[in-house]
Amino acid sequence: MLNYNHEPDAQERFSALIDQALQTAEQQTPKRQYLGASRLGVACSRALQYEYAQAPVDPGREFPGQLLRVFRRGHVMEDAMIDWLRLAGFDLRTEKANGGQFGFSLLDGKLQGHIDGVIVAGPDSYAYPCLWENKCLNSKSWRDLEKHGLAVSKPIYAAQVAIYQAYLQLHEHPALFTAINADSMAIYAEWVPFDGALAQRLSDRAVNIIAATDAGELLPRGFTDATHFECRFCGWQDRCWEVGA
Repeated sequence: MLNYNHEPDAQERFSALIDQALQTAEQQTPKRQYLGASRLGVACSRALQYEYAQAPVDPGREFPGQLLRVFRRGHVMEDAMIDWLRLAGFDLRTEKANGGQFGFSLLDGKLQGHIDGVIVAGPDSYAYPCLWENKCLNSKSWRDLEKHGLAVSKPIYAAQVAIYQAYLQLHEHPALFTAINADSMAIYAEWVPFDGALAQRLSDRAVNIIAATDAGELLPRGFTDATHFECRFCGWQDRCWEVGA
């Protein structure tokens, strides 16, 4: 009988095959030609400019295969949550009648957003229609969300909810934000009232980022120190700090 596990690095070699396949698929995936509304809560406007302009990330900063697996896990868990919500009696719509996600497009298509779904009916204790957004988080991140709530723990997601509620006219009723603990499968649920002031700031920010980028103007960095943790994890750190302030 053949033994494929006799080599000490058998696991690493197998994982490398999977990761390389995922990275190849990622490279072949068409890049979006717009600023994603879900990203407007990111702290650094210059990082969003690089993202919007599709600037190549610094060498060696491409998404590793393991992180791409995490992204795919999120899609799988979203499908599971859709099933659970429907089993619980929520009339959740995730696609338009002719197919495709619900979403919006503004500024000649330069700003776009696509939502997880809309709940149009369900248990009597809630108000409809309402936006639905879902995330899958590791235990540490999930516990922080449970402790502090969406606005404090996950401001990027809170911004996403607000801008979606505004542009899809789903602001009348609180949005349902759910998060699955990837380790325990515990569910977090929060009904999020519309924050009009936040939505307006995000809308103004989107216009500013798109206009500055199209004009070739670099906006200020979000941080003053290249060693800030958000800079260290940014795909354009080297590019950003090689240019002037």
